[in-house]
Amino acid sequence: MESFEEIADEEVPKEPRIYVSQSLRRLTREILATKTQNCFTQTKRTEITMIQIAFSIGLDSIWRFPYLCHRNGGGSFILVYFFMLLLFGIPLLYIEMIMEQWLRVDNVRIWKQLVPWLGGIGYASIMVCILVSLYNSVIIVWSLSYLSHSFDHPLPWNECPLVKNINVTDLSCLRTVSHQYFWYHTTLSASGHIEEGVKALVLHLTLGIFAAWFLLFLIMITGLKVSIPMLIFSVFLLYILLLCLFIRSLFLEGAIASLRRMVTIELSAWASLDLWRQAGSHVLYSLGLGMGTIINLSSCKTGGSNYAQVASLMALVNLVTSLLATSIIFIVLGFWAATSGHACVEKGVSKLMKLIDDGVLPQDAKPPENILLQPPLDYLDWISNLPRHLQDQVIRFSPSCSIKAQKEKFMEGPGLAFAAFSQVVSLFPASSLWAILFFLTLAVTELSTLIRILEGIVVPFQNSIFRNYPQLLSAVVCLGGFLGSFVFTSRPGSYIMSLFDDRLVPLTLITIVAFQNVALAWIYGAKSSTRGYPPTTLPGTAAW
Repeated sequence: MESFEEIADEEVPKEPRIYVSQSLRRLTREILATKTQNCFTQTKRTEITMIQIAFSIGLDSIWRFPYLCHRNGGGSFILVYFFMLLLFGIPLLYIEMIMEQWLRVDNVRIWKQLVPWLGGIGYASIMVCILVSLYNSVIIVWSLSYLSHSFDHPLPWNECPLVKNINVTDLSCLRTVSHQYFWYHTTLSASGHIEEGVKALVLHLTLGIFAAWFLLFLIMITGLKVSIPMLIFSVFLLYILLLCLFIRSLFLEGAIASLRRMVTIELSAWASLDLWRQAGSHVLYSLGLGMGTIINLSSCKTGGSNYAQVASLMALVNLVTSLLATSIIFIVLGFWAATSGHACVEKGVSKLMKLIDDGVLPQDAKPPENILLQPPLDYLDWISNLPRHLQDQVIRFSPSCSIKAQKEKFMEGPGLAFAAFSQVVSLFPASSLWAILFFLTLAVTELSTLIRILEGIVVPFQNSIFRNYPQLLSAVVCLGGFLGSFVFTSRPGSYIMSLFDDRLVPLTLITIVAFQNVALAWIYGAKSSTRGYPPTTLPGTAAW
């Protein structure tokens, strides 16, 4: 029996078997006559593979997998994710690749042709692409925000900012690590909780959203082609930078203990249904399953390929990148934990005493002699009781560590990656150059990923409604994306994004993939039997 790939790449016989119905014969002719038009780029086999790998890396490996791993206990989540990637992720990815290579249509028409009464699966995929594109555009803006601040020297996230009109609330920078303070107060200007509502937009984030969607509009209307050297350069540069950050982070305090915690497996955690839900939904999200991006990408392809190898390679690259980024973040979390609380107070007192001895600070800024024997919060109380001009100086010269945090009670969510990576790049000589390289690469990777997601929206409509007006469609999509992203540029925007990313999108993907597999099983299983012909009589179905 021929392999599935060989069957999929063969042309459908012109004369169907005698027991195939006239409607099926007509459907076969339509499939052969249909050609996907208006793809962003007409690509070859190697380029398709590189685009798929870059898409898999940029979608989640850097920022999503690490915080899910940290939230769910490290090793327990990694092992569950690996099992589900092997048992479900790779086979489902293989099915999407080979199914599209057989039919060669976009993610909407493929389901209308297979199961007309389940044609809504394609439109559900478009809806997911819209949601993902909205909050992924904000991630690009975050990268651009860090990139713009990377030109400052010293890097602004290394120390507490100079504070004006000092009062007790301005001590918040000393209650946490300065890199986290920069994330919440400078990058996001975040509100205290989501209940505050969307009352005002953050100006620099709104301008960044406009720049991101305008750039995407230019790329879409000009049809810029992504070359193989550019893809290889972006992927390998990201890996080189991550590897350098990982090696440098190994020299931080508590690095080995952090890695040990990352790979520690607690079997009791497997009883949590939420762990399995998050790991399973992340497999779908990380590979782009149910979003139509793989189907649209394959529909632009010419020639055969070993889809099993491509699917396995995508999964392997995704897993390695996720583990590398997660290792860096766990090490930084361990470093923050080792330098917080009493350790931070000792470091602060030592630095203040040295500055007083050097004459930089007056004697009035000298901490009480027994301050090291008291709880860390007493150190904050002492600073709050200083005269305002002394508070300014003490806060400005305080070390970059958390006085209040104990153990590992630090930030969570997508911003964890940005705060952790900004910590590591600041440790290098010529740290501004490293920061520029890293956040520029991160922005380019996210931008290329967002282009692939937009294909899941644009390609189906270009093949139907907007066949003669591609530029109008690009304008409508980008304008809608720009307006829809406003909610994520508000002060509680990061909380809203977490709801989308943690609840809405994963559950929708699970539902779509479930319907896809039911549809495939129905077509090639029970439905075929009731019509009087076996599944193997249809072209390309022998291996199903």
